[in-house]
Amino acid sequence: MKSLFAISSYLRYWMNAIEEHSLHAPYIYELYLNVIKPEFSDSRYIKIEQLRSQLLKDQSKLEITDLGAGSKYSKNKTRTVADIAKHSLSTSKISRLLYRLIKYTESKTIIELGTSLGINSLYLYAAGDQVNLSTFEGCPNTAAFAEKIFKKTGADNINLNVGAIDGTLPDHLGLTGKIDLVYFDANHRYDATMRYFDLLIKKIHDDSVFVFADIYWSSEMRKAWKEIKNSQLVTLSIDLYQVGIVFFKPDILKQDYVLEF
Repeated sequence: MKSLFAISSYLRYWMNAIEEHSLHAPYIYELYLNVIKPEFSDSRYIKIEQLRSQLLKDQSKLEITDLGAGSKYSKNKTRTVADIAKHSLSTSKISRLLYRLIKYTESKTIIELGTSLGINSLYLYAAGDQVNLSTFEGCPNTAAFAEKIFKKTGADNINLNVGAIDGTLPDHLGLTGKIDLVYFDANHRYDATMRYFDLLIKKIHDDSVFVFADIYWSSEMRKAWKEIKNSQLVTLSIDLYQVGIVFFKPDILKQDYVLEF
């Protein structure tokens, strides 16, 4: 059963969401029509979604080390792959949105916080021939499972970082330059989200994009999203309920949109 917080959050989103006929700024109008609204088919989707279907039937078990806010669906430390796939993976709709966003922005250097079983990683990696993807996972057993997936699908160039993100992320950023796109889907707590944001914002350029999963997952995530979109460096924020997207383009007057998705 959904919580009162979840119901009220969705109702507020639904009442405020608009579509392209209410958009007048050229950049956001084009972004909506080309990235957010379309559901075009791509041959690269098929194999990844076939893999997702296999995971949803996989009854093998993983012992989970949870360093984040935990699962809303299960507090068990041992969970089946099928259970993780059902409750912890992004939907195919979100995965495809990320794919389209990377292709549209021509992002190359990408960071993913929260590898899980690796489905989103495969979408991020497949979105461009020159994508340099570094993904971060706190649970060693989940990371090992994802690594097998990467090798099986020929995506073994994905840079998988295993361990507490509070340690692995700063180490990685010390060795990397500017970042094009970041997908935040790890620790769904306010403090952790803001720590990662503050670290990663030091690596942005004018065309960088940050995407935040589950911005209404809890009151903590809603608080984090509100502070992030109000950051002085953020010039455009887009609330799609399931995810929030922010841009840092200096030539855009600060705008905040709630869009149908």
